[in-house]
Amino acid sequence: MRYLAAYLLLQQAGVESPALADIEKVITSVGIDFDSSRAEKVIAELSGKNIDELIAQGQSKLASVPSAGAVAAGGAAAAGGAEAAAEEQKAEEEEEESDDDMGFGLFD
Repeated sequence: MRYLAAYLLLQQAGVESPALADIEKVITSVGIDFDSSRAEKVIAELSGKNIDELIAQGQSKLASVPSAGAVAAGGAAAAGGAEAAAEEQKAEEEEEESDDDMGFGLFD
């Protein structure tokens, strides 16, 4: 991810086709170890492609991924019952814990 971020930063700065040395300079400037094989892979995958188009394609793909909002709306009724049961169980566990010491404290 850091190599992709460096590549995108360089493009935003006006470098149309960032080279390995450019990415290395960005990565090492913030004190991160540099792995040339990963940077070369990013360069090979993105070389000659329009970044804006790739981002737009990625956003359209993400739009089709279900989100937690859909799950929460569909399971709201079940969640309400589960929460009540969890609270009841927690209260029972707290009562049991208080009985565990049988009236004797560790430092009494």
